[in-house]
Amino acid sequence: MRLSVTALLVTLALCYYEANAVVCPTFALDLKEYFYSPDPLYKLSLAKYIAPREAVAAKMQVKQCTNEFSVQNRLVITKILGKILVNCTATDVKGLLDPSA
Repeated sequence: MRLSVTALLVTLALCYYEANAVVCPTFALDLKEYFYSPDPLYKLSLAKYIAPREAVAAKMQVKQCTNEFSVQNRLVITKILGKILVNCTATDVKGLLDPSA
């Protein structure tokens, strides 16, 4: 359960930083792939970031841990993250449209 709390905190940090920006759809897709794609496919999807081999290995190590989550727990986590992303995006769009808000 510690990992889900970590993922939630990272998402909150990304959503509530000082700059106004709409949450990147690639980030949402990456979260989906992280929780539901088999390891070989997810590793291929990480290639788009051109990350060092050590970083990819570390990410895959963490994914091994989340692979042990039940499907029900993954659904709960992604539902919560989805709500956060929608809320962050709505807040960011409002800020872009009305900077005085």
